[in-house]
Amino acid sequence: MIRLSVFYPTTEGATVDHDCYRDKHVRLAAKTWGVEDAEFDKGVDGPSVAALQVCFTRGPGGAMGTPGMADNYTSITPLLQTSEIVG
Repeated sequence: MIRLSVFYPTTEGATVDHDCYRDKHVRLAAKTWGVEDAEFDKGVDGPSVAALQVCFTRGPGGAMGTPGMADNYTSITPLLQTSEIVG
């Protein structure tokens, strides 16, 4: 199982439209990637103001560059991590 984690680090003056991201972007990403479970977190304490976790039976491949995935929900450049779930 593969997990894609997308972190939006806390940055001075940066913004995230959590409602837009949750209601539009996450739904589009899940539909495009063929997954039903995508967890979106609003940061409360820590280094990120938001995070997305999506699991795949195999990686998302080229889906990250899918047209229409970009939106104006944030001014933050995300940090991406693809991990193999081992336990």
